[in-house]
Amino acid sequence: MSTPSASLIRAQNLTHGPITHLTFTWPAGVSWVCGDEGKGKTTLLRLLAGDVQPDIGTVTLPSGGVFWVDLQSPAHDAITVQACWDDLRKQYPHWNDGVLSDLAEAMDMHTHREKQLHMLSAGSRRKVMVVAALASGAAVTLLDQPFAALDLRSIQIIQEFLSEAAEHPHRAWIVADYEPPNDLPLACVLNLDMRS
Repeated sequence: MSTPSASLIRAQNLTHGPITHLTFTWPAGVSWVCGDEGKGKTTLLRLLAGDVQPDIGTVTLPSGGVFWVDLQSPAHDAITVQACWDDLRKQYPHWNDGVLSDLAEAMDMHTHREKQLHMLSAGSRRKVMVVAALASGAAVTLLDQPFAALDLRSIQIIQEFLSEAAEHPHRAWIVADYEPPNDLPLACVLNLDMRS
C-alpha cells in the first residue's frame, strides 16, 4: 500500500454490496484488484468512478479525472464505434488521438469504426472500451476484465501498454480481473478474496 501523499485515489471505509469497510489507496502506476466471481471487483470500480454511490464511506478522486465506461448494456447497442469514441473524447480533456489511432490499428478495429456496437463480437466490443480507456488521458483509468474474449495479439498489445504505463509517475491504471499477472510490474494488489 502506498503512503497517502503518493496516492492518486483513496477509498475510506467504503461499503456497498459485497464491498464492506474498505480503506485503501492506489498510487501511480498499474494496480490490480483481484478476486473470485461475486467478490465485488466491478462494484469497487463503479464506486471509484462515482458510477454508484457508497452506502457509507468516501472516495477521494484526483483532479485529472477518472475514466470508466461500461459498454456491455443494451443501451449502447445502436451507437457506432466511432461515435462512441467521439462522445468519450469530449469528456476527457487529455484524450490522445494518436494513442487511439495506434491501438485501433494494432487491434484491427479500424474496419469496425462505422459499425454499431450490437454488430460486434464480445471481444471487439470490449476492444472499443479498452482502446478508449487507454487513450483517455485520465489521471486514473479503471479497466474491468480488459482481456476477456480478446485474441492473443490484442492481449499482448494491452499488456505491453500496461508495462509502459507501470512507470508513469502521475497516472494510475486500476485493473480488475481474477488473478494478477506475474510478468507485469504492479504498484499494488488488492485481493478481495482475502477480505472475506
